[in-house]
Formats: sequence, C-alpha cells, structure tokens
Amino acid sequence: MTRAAATAAIRPILYGLLAAFLFGASTPAAKHLLHSVGPATLAGLLYLGAALAVLPFVRRGGSAELRRQPRCLLCLASAVLFGGVIGPFLLMAGLRLAPSASTSLWLNLETVATSLLAWLFFREHMGPRAWLAAALIIAAGAILAAPSDFALGWPAALVALACVAWGLDNNFTALIDGFTPAQSTLAKGLIAGMANLAIGHALGEPRPEAALLAGALAVGALGYGLSLVLYVSCAQAVGAARSQLIFSASPFIGVLLAWIALGESLSTGQLVAAGLVAVALAAVFSGGHVHAHHHRTLAHTHAHAHDDEHHTHSHPDLPPNHHHTHAHAHEETRHVHPHHPDLHHRHGH
Repeated sequence: MTRAAATAAIRPILYGLLAAFLFGASTPAAKHLLHSVGPATLAGLLYLGAALAVLPFVRRGGSAELRRQPRCLLCLASAVLFGGVIGPFLLMAGLRLAPSASTSLWLNLETVATSLLAWLFFREHMGPRAWLAAALIIAAGAILAAPSDFALGWPAALVALACVAWGLDNNFTALIDGFTPAQSTLAKGLIAGMANLAIGHALGEPRPEAALLAGALAVGALGYGLSLVLYVSCAQAVGAARSQLIFSASPFIGVLLAWIALGESLSTGQLVAAGLVAVALAAVFSGGHVHAHHHRTLAHTHAHAHDDEHHTHSHPDLPPNHHHTHAHAHEETRHVHPHHPDLHHRHGH
C-alpha cells in the first residue's frame, strides 16, 4: 500500500474516533444537565447546539439535482426522524432513570442494530471479521445491559429502542449524497431541535435558565454538531456498520469521564466489556476485503481527495491529497482493490 493510500485509509478512522470522543464526553455532561432540564427539552437543545456549531461552515455545495431526487430526500428525512427525534428522546428518558456510565455502555447496542440493519436492508457487505466484531459487542452489551434488579430493566429497554432508531439513522445517513456533512447536520439539528422542544413543551417540561440553556447548547455543539459531521464523513468512507464499530468506543469514553468528573465507580463488568469492544475494533479493521468488482456510472457529492482509484477528475490547482467537497461524476469501470462498503461500493456478494 502506498503512503497516499494508507493516509486515505486512516483518515476516516481518525474522523470516527474523534467523533466517538466528542459524543462520549457528551453523555456525562447531559446526565448532569438532566437534573434541571427535561429529557425532550434537553434533546432539542443539544440538536440546536449542533445546528449552531455547523452554521458557519455551511456554504454552497452539494448537488441541487441530487437533492431534488426522492431517494436523497427520503434518506435525509428518515435520518432526521429516527436519529434526531425518536432516538434522542428515548435516550434522555433512559438516562434520567439510570447512571450515566451504564447508559453510556448500553449505547453499544447501537452498533449491533446498525450492523444487522446494514446487512439485511442496505446491501452492506459483512465479512467474518465484521460479524465477529458484532458478536463481541453483543456480548459486551449483554454484560452491561443485564439489570441487577427489575428497576434497571426499563432504562435498558429505552436505550435499546434508541439504539434501533439510531441504527436506522446511521444507515440512511451513510447514503446521503446530495448534501455535504455540514448541510445534513444543519438540517437534522434544526428540525430535530425544534421537534424535541415542541415535545418538551407539550409534556409540560420547565424552561431552562439561561446558564443551563448555554451549557446545553455548548454540549450539543461539540457532542452532536462537530461529532456528527465527523461521523458522516467516516460513514461515507467505510460504510454504516464499520463506522459504527469505530464509534462504539464512545461509551467507554463516557464511562471514563463519568468516573473522573461525576465520581461514578467502575465495575468489573464494565472493564470486561471495554476489553471485548477493543478486540472487536481490532478484528474489523485487521484485514482487507479484495475482489474484482464493477462500477456503474454514478453522480454524487461527498468529501474526497484524489489519492485513490475512484476520483480521477482533475483539479490543476489542488494537490492529490487535498480533501474537498463538490458534485462529481464517475465513469463506468471494473477493477480490483481493497475496499469497504462506502458510497462507491454497494455491490452485491
């Protein structure tokens, strides 16, 4: 593998890990805010914070022609509904009833939901290593989600349902190709934010004070806004299932921060589950998937560089490894190279 190809392969993994860190840090912060803010109201403020964070980076871009296509609009609308409204409300409800460390770790069930949905409905290839990784994360989730008494059953169920909603969101998000990551994050943040605030108002949740409002927006800007932009970039490059496997590190960051900042204890089960997830990450990225495959003509929009085998259009004023976003077309071709189920590789096996 050339140095340019290695850089191109590592870049989305780094995006995913940074997204995981930012989102993982948001869970104990949200737990602290929930002492004074209702779950739907907090979910709305987190997403409005995300929209505010990406607003300066939203510029003309993407493809107007692709955005008008029903498939692109359906993907964005579905991602907003499942990931921006249903998922956050269920998470905030579960977080209110359980310690933030346990809730953080239950969120790894999202990885399993994403992988199964990707394989069943979204034509994403899952090789033996990916299935092994999913199995390890199922085991980690079983260790953590098993309630020590009946009272913990409902929080686990709420978080599990949130994970299914986010699994659908992840798969739809990976297919959005008419909007830039910042544009799709802005749309999700605004719509989901307003919807959750409306739900909170209908449920009679109190209005937060100014300091709490500012804190929630700040947490949303980093843990939802910047994190989501990085996650979308990762998902478009390696597929929904593998990007979620990378993102599965986020709950353990949440546990570590809950231990440091909130004084919550670490259990043996949490440590064992963390080890299982570490092995899962090593398994899914330890080998390549290589075979001859065919590409039909394709037009779409996403962040890319010209240090791979697919983006051969020319920009005389840009170096090959410069990352940029614009609408572009691919000609029909057939070749052999290592690949993941990204925007270009949704072929059958």
